[in-house]
Amino acid sequence: MLRDLDLAIEPGATAILGPSGSGKSTLLRLLNRLADPDAGSVRFHGHDVRGLDPLELRRRAVLVPQLPAPLPGSVADNVRYGPGLHGEEVDPLPPLELAGLDASFADRHCARLSVGEQQRVMLARALALDPEVLLLDEPTAALDERAKRGVEETLGRLQCSAVLVTHERAQAERLAQRVVELGT
Repeated sequence: MLRDLDLAIEPGATAILGPSGSGKSTLLRLLNRLADPDAGSVRFHGHDVRGLDPLELRRRAVLVPQLPAPLPGSVADNVRYGPGLHGEEVDPLPPLELAGLDASFADRHCARLSVGEQQRVMLARALALDPEVLLLDEPTAALDERAKRGVEETLGRLQCSAVLVTHERAQAERLAQRVVELGT
């Protein structure tokens, strides 16, 4: 639960650090209206998010969940999903490459991928929307060290802003220009 939080998130990468239960994931959900605040306001480019279309906001501020949740079907189907909701077509290869997956992954079925590969598909799916901000909820929590390094390398190359939730101070310092600590 978040209380008395007054925070401005600037362009670039911001890490939200804190123990379990400190409100890190809740903050991400508030930033793209998967939840609304009980009191106070959340603003995106100066506008109260409650006055914005939730689907448009979620396209501009895209959440990548902690646990991969690919849709049934191929990797390419997953990457095309978000833009398809908006009547747009996207070539899945550029987002896949940005996420650290080569073209050979496009036709693979998501159910046959490792958790690390699925997490990169989730990142590619988010990147296909060309977001202003990526909201990353513990993006390496379920990964082994090799997969974690790969996802971190990918995140380090991204050109959009990011809000990264993590328990790991070292990861926060590696990936973000600013670190915000939440207490319990």
